[in-house]
Amino acid sequence: MIVGVGPVGADDVVAVARGGAEVTLGDDALSAIAQTRTHIESLAARPDPVYGVSTGFGALATRHIPEHLRTELQRSLIRSHAAGTGDVVEPEVVRAMMLLRLSTLATGRTGIRPETATAYAALLSSGLVPVVHEYGSLGCSGDLAPLAHVALTLTGEGVVATPDGRIIPTAEAFAEFGLHPVTLAEKEGLALINGTDGMLGMLLLALADLDNLFAVADISAAMSVEGLLGTDKVFADDLQRLRPQPGQAAAAANMRAVLADSQIVASHAGPEDTRVQDAYSLRCAPQVAGAGRDTAAHARMVAENELASAIDNPVVTLSGEVVSNGNFHGAPVAYVLDFLAIAIADLASISERRTDRFLDRSRNHGLPPFLADDPGVDSGLMIAQYTQAAIVSELKRLAVPASVDSIPSSAMQEDHVSMGWSAGRKLRRAVDGLARVLAIEVLTAGRGVQMRAPLRPSPASAAVIETLRSAGVDGVGPDRFLAPEIERAVGAVVSGDVRAAVESVVGRLQ
Repeated sequence: MIVGVGPVGADDVVAVARGGAEVTLGDDALSAIAQTRTHIESLAARPDPVYGVSTGFGALATRHIPEHLRTELQRSLIRSHAAGTGDVVEPEVVRAMMLLRLSTLATGRTGIRPETATAYAALLSSGLVPVVHEYGSLGCSGDLAPLAHVALTLTGEGVVATPDGRIIPTAEAFAEFGLHPVTLAEKEGLALINGTDGMLGMLLLALADLDNLFAVADISAAMSVEGLLGTDKVFADDLQRLRPQPGQAAAAANMRAVLADSQIVASHAGPEDTRVQDAYSLRCAPQVAGAGRDTAAHARMVAENELASAIDNPVVTLSGEVVSNGNFHGAPVAYVLDFLAIAIADLASISERRTDRFLDRSRNHGLPPFLADDPGVDSGLMIAQYTQAAIVSELKRLAVPASVDSIPSSAMQEDHVSMGWSAGRKLRRAVDGLARVLAIEVLTAGRGVQMRAPLRPSPASAAVIETLRSAGVDGVGPDRFLAPEIERAVGAVVSGDVRAAVESVVGRLQ
């Protein structure tokens, strides 16, 4: 893909982060970068200090750095800021972060040289991934440590992961892949590390995952309603219009589509059914899942605004001034990262409650306890629900906002920070947990629906059950090693196979 002066799209970020798409800088970007660089060089030649160009950084900004020390200044900045520790961050996060930083460089507002931006693009396209660590960013002055580890790689130092998974010194990798280290000039160190790119990259990847998982949540909820002999009447369009929340309407429409033409639902739709109403976990599924969808819609708006931003400090204005600012503060992104973790925890919680109903013979309307083949000899899916409960408990802890915390840094110069990177890290764990909880509900609901034979499930539910069987997730039968089947169900959810199975029958879900 070509990165120009305009913002990259969310789909572009996913394509580069996960699909390995290569990038180049457009002529418009190179022209804008070159034009702005002339302003930086003019300011660098002045005798008076200019922050980010001829001074120290942060709390050390009062020192004027003479010209002969400025290359060392840039080198020292990157080396000192590459101070991360902990587990290695996933390659897709690093690649997303790099593309987003390159997009800001391409705006021409950072003062970087064209050759440095071109080298950054070449590093991203090479398939080499700088080793970035879990801890180090406070989400203010941007994701400093993570971006500094990338910048360190650009200068030929540090270590990288190769496409075949080796962790080797950058100098060795550059020689192997035909890349050359960059010696940074005035302003370039800050331009490479001052941005919300890490937290924004994690937000965009999470939104891509949630687009699939929200649909799966509607599918699993509908299958649970079906298997638990619930009613589909509460999902009627006219009822949803009484509360015009867009996410709720979409979730209810998806559930109606999944339940269409189900013999199981039709079997108790007449006056012989004396139950007045279903439990909340069934009846209110569109309200909870819909609220999650609306939260994601708000987060997507914030992400799109951030994609259109040129974040650096100081920034080069259109008039050529170099101006300090606070746009690097990650609060807008941090808040929605936390907000999504809250929505995920609640969506997983209601899913687990439906699974528990399936396993309790006092509430599952005639199914064997724990959906066991021979209860007492077999335990069925008893411990699968334990696994769900353990994940849901963890998700509740992950829902505690990171963005409400702040620890002052840089000798009180940076006295309020966003913790957006931390919010992004826990959101990634939350998304993974949600996928696993939903997969267990799909597995459970599939078995429960199968136990309603000879009544036939809806065509959509039947397609999901067939997809599970094809993936190696067996149905009713004696107890067997369950963990591999859960992992296969997770794979079918995460890959989009469960959603695709339904859409092959009912058309595209909302």
